[in-house]
Amino acid sequence: MTQRKSGDVVLSEHKTLTNLAYRLLGSLTEAEDAVQEAYARWFSLDPAKQQEIRSPGGWLTTVVSRICFDQLSSARVRRERYVGEWIPEPVPRRSEQGEWSLASAATDPADHITLDESVEMAFLVVLDAMTPAERVAFLLHDVFGFPFSDIATIVGRTPGACRQLASSARSRLRSARRTDVPYQRRASIVRDFRRAWQAQDLDALVRLLDPSVVATADGGGLAQASLVPIEGSEQVAAFLVMLASMAHRLDLRERTVNGQPGLVAFDGHTVLAVYAFELHLDRIYRIWAIRNPEKLGPWRAP
Repeated sequence: MTQRKSGDVVLSEHKTLTNLAYRLLGSLTEAEDAVQEAYARWFSLDPAKQQEIRSPGGWLTTVVSRICFDQLSSARVRRERYVGEWIPEPVPRRSEQGEWSLASAATDPADHITLDESVEMAFLVVLDAMTPAERVAFLLHDVFGFPFSDIATIVGRTPGACRQLASSARSRLRSARRTDVPYQRRASIVRDFRRAWQAQDLDALVRLLDPSVVATADGGGLAQASLVPIEGSEQVAAFLVMLASMAHRLDLRERTVNGQPGLVAFDGHTVLAVYAFELHLDRIYRIWAIRNPEKLGPWRAP
């Protein structure tokens, strides 16, 4: 394989690597950094060494996974200093964003993310509660089809231990997952929620919310947001009505957030927040409000 063809092969892996890194880290910026670091390591190899590597894609995936594994371990320390709650960075569906986004298509990592159930916000939040080894073992094996023998070299465990880690991760996901609600039904409920919120209809909001609903906001100390989750349908509804009453105009637009119906709040052309939801038995069970402006880059307004 010539050096030029080798370079073409490894560059063709960019989308796969970005998808893996985002699922592992929950951050588009950190995912792109991990992918770029892996590429830097590849291109710094002697050409003869590159020729010896039978599967450049497999090599890059292993390197990205190791980089992410190390970052996950240090991320726990960083998040202890994070202001308020930390929520994974949301990704849009580009077809909803308009022509303004086309210029960024070659450089924005959000354009490379495949929107399937493994990027749903509820899924990512559960992943974030796992140990780094559980998260890596589960994603590499169950989502990306890596054998446990290869995963063992990344996390420094035996293949049998990695199998147990993936099994533990599956159990966490099963216990956390609510009753599935079809996409169109989800969209209808989110639409009703938007209308009730804009109308400041307290009773309608309470009816749409599960009695055990939890609303969590992520401002990161850079935007005003509740530092602790708000629990209970009446408490969450009252808080939402208060926010609406304080806003000059509550401009909420329905958008696809991480592959599921969500909302984006605007102030003119400025994105104020992205809202993701988890539903259970036709009611909203979880609300995630991402307000940290550093996580809203892909949501620039048209």
